Amino acid sequence: MLKLNSFFPKRRVLASMAVATAMGITVVGCGSGGPGQQSGSTATMWSITSGDQPVIASAVNSWNREHPDKKITVEFFASDAYKSKIRTAVGAGQAPTLIFNWTGGVLDSYVDAGAVEDLSGLVSKKPEVTDRYLPSVMKNGVIDGKTYALPMNKINPSLIYYNKDIFAAAGVQPPTTWDELVAAVPKLKAQGVAPFALGGQSKWPELIWLEYLIDRQGGSGIFERIAKGEADAWSNPAVKDALTKIQQLVDAGAFQEGFASTASNSGSELALLYTGKAAMSLQVSSQYQTMKKGAPDFIAGDKLGYFPFPKVAGGKGDPSYVVGTPSNFFSVSSKASDAQKDIAKEFLATELFDDEYVGGIIGTGAVPPLKGVDSKLDSAADADFLKFTYGLAEDASKFELSWDQAIDPALADTLLNNLGEVFLKQKSPNSSSTL
Repeated sequence: MLKLNSFFPKRRVLASMAVATAMGITVVGCGSGGPGQQSGSTATMWSITSGDQPVIASAVNSWNREHPDKKITVEFFASDAYKSKIRTAVGAGQAPTLIFNWTGGVLDSYVDAGAVEDLSGLVSKKPEVTDRYLPSVMKNGVIDGKTYALPMNKINPSLIYYNKDIFAAAGVQPPTTWDELVAAVPKLKAQGVAPFALGGQSKWPELIWLEYLIDRQGGSGIFERIAKGEADAWSNPAVKDALTKIQQLVDAGAFQEGFASTASNSGSELALLYTGKAAMSLQVSSQYQTMKKGAPDFIAGDKLGYFPFPKVAGGKGDPSYVVGTPSNFFSVSSKASDAQKDIAKEFLATELFDDEYVGGIIGTGAVPPLKGVDSKLDSAADADFLKFTYGLAEDASKFELSWDQAIDPALADTLLNNLGEVFLKQKSPNSSSTL
């Protein structure tokens, strides 16, 4: 039924590396030096704008103060712009020394192209570097037994946020099953709000619905078959069931009017939740940082609730399964000079996740991907949310990397565009070319 599998000859499809317009926005620079610099003793780093940007910038500044002869410059870009910019830079052999990435299909393509360093020697010489990470997170940077990337910020599972005041007014409890969620839609609409805020313009929030519904209904292994390009993998009945459920929500008016024009990356989607225009949002945990910054009174007033994605009655999926981003990672460019590589590796081994760095990440309302941080979360300002998030990751039967990051970027674009048409009801779940 679904034709995307025809674009999956193998998982490690080398990205087209087509030249795209570099449209990133430099936000912060610590020092000087071009991002594609491949000589000299100054290393370069690219990362994205997010709640933990100040923590990363602080770590670089601290490193530069202590290592004046081994400086690092860092630039931050908006997420969507970064994806195009780094693809172009890597393809042109002009990547920064430290490359921010999501692992998955993107890292696969870097490894296939010989664009990143094998860090196995570093972690073999310093086992304490990898021993600090949750194994379910660390394995995402390992390909064919070799380490090519190390976690650099936070776990980011997907969950459902809700506005407690709206739920109370509607007499709705947090749903634990899909049927309860569907039943809540008309009750919430009766309050004059959208049951769900959705950032359809950003496309990736729509994919979270598909990922959870397919796994809850069909159980584990479906995406692995899709990613391997196995014949008829997209024809699994759980895929059609998930697409049908999505359109049933659309028909019920579960999403705000004009959701296709609402952006997530700008914070517009979550603003609907904390301004009382929407009751819920299926989003990643890092959006808590966005709300904490954009609506501190909403957080401080205990008006935000959250719960895991509900079970599907009769479904084969383990309800502890979560999808999202196990962490973001840093890789080291193979095109950097030897001096730059040495700086980058030493920075990864010594500067990331020292006490100050860990405290900084927790202070932003996020959870570092480390073992044994429970006691630090207990004393954090956002302890309840942080422990809930940590529990989702720690107890998960599987913490799946979001599919758009796990597959080749060009194929991810196709998937997201086609799924967007499903949400707009421009494609039918029964169509032979739905995804």
